[in-house]
Amino acid sequence: MKTTDKHNNAIANMKFSSVYPHYVTKVEKKGRTKEDLHKVIEWLTGFDDQEIQKQIDEQVDFKTFFERATLNENAKLIKGVICGYRVEELENPLTQKVRYLDKLVDELAKGKKMESILRG
Repeated sequence: MKTTDKHNNAIANMKFSSVYPHYVTKVEKKGRTKEDLHKVIEWLTGFDDQEIQKQIDEQVDFKTFFERATLNENAKLIKGVICGYRVEELENPLTQKVRYLDKLVDELAKGKKMESILRG
């Protein structure tokens, strides 16, 4: 499925702070912890707990969030379908990064082992 400019812009302008609580709820419902979530976010972005909180406090959008991040070199190993999109085929780099994060959160919530979520 191909994304539209409207879709990509909506994702770019979405606030990380508005999505983050949903990530926490999703993983905690499935018996994982906020610490597990932070480990996954740190692996993908390089943000430690303090930096994650800073992004939340500053209410940055995903565009700014990923501009500030140092994407893990193994992020390209993230494959699969999330929200109806095959992440490895997404053409818009920012949308792909956001979907990488969504995919990792989904894998965490599904009970995958941390070693396989944190590729490489």
